[in-house]
Amino acid sequence: MAVIDLLNNDPRKRSAGTPRHPEKAHKPDNAVSKKPDWIRVKAPGSPAYVETRAIVKQHNLVTVCEEAGCPNIGECWEKKHATFMIMGDTCTRACAFCNVKTGMPAALDGAEPAYVAEAVARLGLHHVVITSVDRDDLKDGGAAHFAATIRAIRAAAPKTTIEILTPDFLRKDGALEEVVAAKPDVFNHNLETVPSHYLTVRPGARYFHSIRLLERVKALDPTIFTKSGIMVGLGEARNEVLQVMDDLRVADVDFLTIGQYLQPTKKHHAVMRFVPPDEFKGLETIAYTKGFLMVSASPLTRSSHHAGEDFARMQAARAERKAR
Repeated sequence: MAVIDLLNNDPRKRSAGTPRHPEKAHKPDNAVSKKPDWIRVKAPGSPAYVETRAIVKQHNLVTVCEEAGCPNIGECWEKKHATFMIMGDTCTRACAFCNVKTGMPAALDGAEPAYVAEAVARLGLHHVVITSVDRDDLKDGGAAHFAATIRAIRAAAPKTTIEILTPDFLRKDGALEEVVAAKPDVFNHNLETVPSHYLTVRPGARYFHSIRLLERVKALDPTIFTKSGIMVGLGEARNEVLQVMDDLRVADVDFLTIGQYLQPTKKHHAVMRFVPPDEFKGLETIAYTKGFLMVSASPLTRSSHHAGEDFARMQAARAERKAR
């Protein structure tokens, strides 16, 4: 077993003079803490991993697995699971936790929905996750592009279920309605952290706007599963995490994910605490008692990790609840 070191051996590092996060370049360094024994992942490199990577590169696609430095990339790509990131690799936000490149994005590629759909069909995916960078520069925040991608996948791989992980479409009137009308199977929008940390961790977003976004999805189409996630280890208090659970249940969110924050570089927000596995288990138990259909809480939980298997379990849980 080995830890993937994306801090000192990152294949995505840019040439000198073009920092990946220019807005963080002059911020003071935060020490990168040594990971505890319970955070260990298998280094990628299996034949299936290589095949998945080849298909992604052949179609000139971007994955959040690579861009965000996900620790689960080896496991997921070995199973031919990948989360496609549409609308480019450059985000207009500058969240303190995120390793996706920031700056002014390029124009949208109108052929991208077809490329994504072709890759989904070639990989034979039963369930696919589509996410994106924030595109505050676009009038609709990229909603039409999301909808076009969903429709293209439906045409190319009609048996594939579709999960989307969206930005917040802040101040983009009509954007959410356009995405929901395309009928994804799962609509995920992550809160990322507790409300008291938004100013320092997620400064471009608004906590209660994100809650309202998730609530609005259910109002528009009650058949769509809704999902959200947070990271812990950013200095939040336990009662704040429990309050987030309550806020999400008021919005009728079905699925909650809770994972350990891992600091991408010394310029990102520091890890304030590594939460032990037994505390994650306790949070999972509490979340189920609050009424979530599905909960995934562990140090290595990420929004898209085991998404296909979790979707099947969530469907079964809804059917069981309706049958009572």
